[in-house]
Amino acid sequence: MTGERRSRIVDEVAAAAQVKDGMCISIGGHIMSSHPMAVIRQIIRRGTRNLTVIGAASAGLEVDLLIGAGCARKVVAPYVGAEALAPIGVFYKAAVERGEIETWECDEGIYYTALRAAALKLPFLPTLAGLGTSLPEVNPDLRLFDDPITGRPLVAVPPLQPDVALIHAAYADPFGNVQFVGSGMGDRAHHRAATTTIVTVERVVPNEEIRKNPIATALWNVDMVVRAPYGSHPYQSPGFYLHDEAHLEEYLAAARAAVAGDRGLFQAYLDRYILGPANHAEYLQAVGFPRILSLHEV
Repeated sequence: MTGERRSRIVDEVAAAAQVKDGMCISIGGHIMSSHPMAVIRQIIRRGTRNLTVIGAASAGLEVDLLIGAGCARKVVAPYVGAEALAPIGVFYKAAVERGEIETWECDEGIYYTALRAAALKLPFLPTLAGLGTSLPEVNPDLRLFDDPITGRPLVAVPPLQPDVALIHAAYADPFGNVQFVGSGMGDRAHHRAATTTIVTVERVVPNEEIRKNPIATALWNVDMVVRAPYGSHPYQSPGFYLHDEAHLEEYLAAARAAVAGDRGLFQAYLDRYILGPANHAEYLQAVGFPRILSLHEV
């Protein structure tokens, strides 16, 4: 006889409390899309520090924001930026150049190999990624070795295991079964590698809705589900809304001023959108519902 299924729904404040100083977190999504911002803002609001942040294979400014807010000690991501708005993250670039954060150099092949090694609980996995490049020289965790069967050179990649994976998706039921609109990028790799997975979703739906199309269930048995409509703002959420370019430009102007030596605009940004609002609903109120509704995707 099995026990009664337990609801895994929590709010964004309780979810962020799972992230402690010094932890390794991973953040899903892809550049301008599908980042779990409702929880990330609460992590900053709590003053969490010394995080190792594994961004997406192509990470957006959510990683940059964590650096600017003083939460990140180390960053793992092949790319951090906002495409044409910011080819490279403003705080990320400055912090690396000034030696204020550590980086774990990798390309996408090495990145996914490391997450897969964690998921399989292996000490390393071999890959061809990085051969013929300087990556094994600049990242001492990568080791060159000869395949004992063919004699070909390979790169040994150690695991990257997040303590907590933070993901944004379209739908989930109360029991931790998650579906995306679209592919979900590389978010499955984060879930498989992590000790704990927290997913923010646009809608919580009954289990019967999930079971109508079980092949669409990309993640299952996630630890916490956060109901967060517009929870990826200012980034897009496929099938729901577009990214908020004006808001991102506001952030970038504040970040550029801070890097140049004047943190006034950035502090005002933090106060207005992160430190002031107590929860996600108050954040949406600070952004303004006319702006929020203008992003609706039909």
